[in-house]
Amino acid sequence: MPLVDIELIEGVFDTDQKRRMLSEVTDAMVRVEGEALRGTTWVRIREIASGEWAIGGTPMTAADIKAAKSQPA
Repeated sequence: MPLVDIELIEGVFDTDQKRRMLSEVTDAMVRVEGEALRGTTWVRIREIASGEWAIGGTPMTAADIKAAKSQPA
């Protein structure tokens, strides 16, 4: 039984995006391990409060991530 944990900053993804993430990660695992294990493939999302996650020692907020997503690559 595989368990996939996804940690996100709270407020970055909406409910529909998180549901799609759960579904698509499950599908990816099933492609690797076989359809028979779909029923025992667990995927869970843990949301970390905005500002309680740091990159390089700098706390990141949902607003920081959304601003970065809107910047051209």
